[in-house]
Amino acid sequence: MDTTTAAAPRGRRWIERWDPEDEEFWETTGRRVARRNLAFSVFTEHIGFAIWVLWSVVVLSLPAAGLPMSVSESFWLVSLPNLIGAAIRIPYTFAVPRFGGRAWTTVSAAMLLIPTSLLAFVVPSGWLAAQPHGTQFAVLLACAGVAGVGGGNFSSSMANISFFYPERRKGFALGLNAAGGNLGVAVVQLLVPLVVIVGVPKALVGKQVHLAYAGLMWMPFIVVAGVCAWLFMDSLTEAKADTRAYASALRHGQTWIVSALYIGTFGSFIGFSFALPLVIKTTFPEFLAQHAFIRDYLAGLGFAGALVGSAARPFGGWLSDRFGGARVTLAVFAGMVLATMAAAAGVQRHQFALFFGAYMVVFACSGVGNGSTYRMIPVIFGELGRKEAAARGLDPAETVTAFKRRAAAVIGIAGAIGAFGGFLIQQAFRLASLDVAAAMKGKAGPVAARVAQEHASWSLPALWVFAGAYVLLAGVTWWVYLRRALLVRRAPSLAYAEV
Repeated sequence: MDTTTAAAPRGRRWIERWDPEDEEFWETTGRRVARRNLAFSVFTEHIGFAIWVLWSVVVLSLPAAGLPMSVSESFWLVSLPNLIGAAIRIPYTFAVPRFGGRAWTTVSAAMLLIPTSLLAFVVPSGWLAAQPHGTQFAVLLACAGVAGVGGGNFSSSMANISFFYPERRKGFALGLNAAGGNLGVAVVQLLVPLVVIVGVPKALVGKQVHLAYAGLMWMPFIVVAGVCAWLFMDSLTEAKADTRAYASALRHGQTWIVSALYIGTFGSFIGFSFALPLVIKTTFPEFLAQHAFIRDYLAGLGFAGALVGSAARPFGGWLSDRFGGARVTLAVFAGMVLATMAAAAGVQRHQFALFFGAYMVVFACSGVGNGSTYRMIPVIFGELGRKEAAARGLDPAETVTAFKRRAAAVIGIAGAIGAFGGFLIQQAFRLASLDVAAAMKGKAGPVAARVAQEHASWSLPALWVFAGAYVLLAGVTWWVYLRRALLVRRAPSLAYAEV
């Protein structure tokens, strides 16, 4: 094979032929091109995640900006970007084959300028401050909702990079791409609270903010991401959307089971990433009052959960390779049940350290579960393909290839459905907060803090719902996969192989 010809670009960085499964091509040409595209994809996805969760920390600064919102309204402001980001993940997946990875990465990066511009110029404007509260909330909700475009970047980025790498190397590349994006959550929650108080006198920290900086700070990075994507990334003519594979995947029960598991893992990661800073602020006002540095400069340590979850994600795939994805996923849900119960105990006892430590375990488990659940998908559909070929006398190679395409489709579907889990988590918190929101209505300053302290256990109903959901998902994992694995050893024709 002429590897130079195979990687030669057509027009502006379109590559005509791409064969990463060919060892000679991969070593001489493919690896270098794939790594370059991966590097800029990670950067752009990182910025996308940051903008997606930007409002999780912006809501904490709204009172200091003269735009106080109730607890319920604040949860809507962090829920809507999650919902919109989840909804656009499927169309973003199809955008790469339609427009090319290079062009779509550039466009999706440029679109991030819209929510950041709204945050920089509309939210802190005198015009909005002069509006009645209902109008303020509606405008803020619209500005927050637009930030959801950052949530779609994950799907298009993962779809694009999957085309560049051979099957034997996709796991590492996609894991690195996902982890780099997830880290954007921790970065935004750590940096924005510091940036918005730049230039604020120390005596006024917590009472005054430059909210425009929360949008302005990302604009140079967005421009750099878009320009670099246009100059240095490539598009593959062979990257085509397999709509039939998506249709087949949607009709298969395993798609919905794995997607439900991903609601529990990734949905927990992104949902708690959005909600935790606000939950900490509302649940532990006395702790934050005693630790002003944590309150004013570190947003109540909310960033730590996303950092732990992002760092844990690659271990999910590694552990799954050693012990099996289903075993790891079952252990993840068991850990999340125990940690959620410990968090509830922290709320009941008003012990911030217990609550915070428990939630770090929840985040770590969710990160591992993200990797293990994704690792299960190709194993499940590979086994289904082999069984289909044996049962119906089909060509094994062609059947397994068809099921590999379905597995790729399931990865996109599960990513979108799992993200909806984050919206459900935030809505559970919002519904649980209605009583405390009503009690705090019209109150501010020390009075509001006292009322919040009196209703500090408001989140307990939501926490018990989450614990119950994890018990259910653990049961599903055992019943569908591990129980059947025992049956395989007794009668291989009865069940799927262990995953």
